[in-house]
Amino acid sequence: MAKRRKVSAPSADDLDRIEAEFRRETPAASGALAPISQVSAESARAAEILPTETRAAQERDRVDAETLRAAEEAGRVIREIPLDQIAADAMVRDRTVIDPSEMEELKSSIAAHGLRLPVEVFERAGEPDQPYGLLSGYRRLWAVRELLGVTGQDKYTTIRALVRDPDALGGSFAAMVEENEIRAQLSHYERGRIAVVAAQQGVFASVEDAVATLFKMASKAKRSKIRSFSVIFEELGDMLEFPENLKERDGLRLSAALRNGAELPLRDALSVAQPATPEEEWEALLPVIEAHEVVGAGPARGGRPKKDRPKTGWIAHNTLRLSSGVTLQSGQDGDGHVIRIKGAPVNSVLVERAMEHLQYLFEKG
Repeated sequence: MAKRRKVSAPSADDLDRIEAEFRRETPAASGALAPISQVSAESARAAEILPTETRAAQERDRVDAETLRAAEEAGRVIREIPLDQIAADAMVRDRTVIDPSEMEELKSSIAAHGLRLPVEVFERAGEPDQPYGLLSGYRRLWAVRELLGVTGQDKYTTIRALVRDPDALGGSFAAMVEENEIRAQLSHYERGRIAVVAAQQGVFASVEDAVATLFKMASKAKRSKIRSFSVIFEELGDMLEFPENLKERDGLRLSAALRNGAELPLRDALSVAQPATPEEEWEALLPVIEAHEVVGAGPARGGRPKKDRPKTGWIAHNTLRLSSGVTLQSGQDGDGHVIRIKGAPVNSVLVERAMEHLQYLFEKG
């Protein structure tokens, strides 16, 4: 059995000898403190009381930095952005006509006094060449671009802009419409057009939703008129030469005729007339509109006015009107044959079922 070694506490001399050997074997860097001493020194320095003026300046810097960050996030900081970094056509514009005389006045004002009102842009993810899209200020942007082209001056290579968050403004379409409604009244046709475009691009579920959101501050009667003009854009927007010149009353008559099935004769009238002025265009439309207007009930009977029931069946060589109110129209373009389906009963479910029937028709053989 091994003998156990007796353990005794080291004496003071033993401790001095051990400490001296430890210092010889682990020399510290010149002028450096032991770790615990270094931590203590840093803590002491951190706890030093700074002069009142220094602490006040540091607090002002902190507050200023937070204020600047908040202003940038809210889109209140004006930046100088190069013109070539802004995509003017990043979204469909609600203004369809720019008056040349107004543009010249704007250019003269900017040349004399500078750009007093900045444009508004939004950031575009994944677009390194043009990282900003124009939200509002279309005419101002083009005025500065034209001044750069004419003068070549460096001061016109950038434009003052506010970077906005379209979602925080209620959507980019709503922000654009609001800006133009305030600064330059949109025409009835332009209001209806932008509602249709916004719905077609999937921003809103329907034209009705687009009108309700984009013009939510408008009265119920005004929104109804906008929906009427949206019908004009949907049915005749590709053929009308002067739609912005339509007066409110005339536009409502045209919209009512379209709802009564006048699209095809109206298109035929426009294609034959080829109007050169707004007056000539209206004169070409008027006979067709009058033929499709509501027919009165007559003096012997009361009640609401009634309208003639649209004819059904083949109303043209390529147009079939069904008793359900659906109209089928065939045509051909550069990509092949097309079938256009219109009418109040038409919805996505019925279109999908029609596609399934076409699939069966073309595959069964």
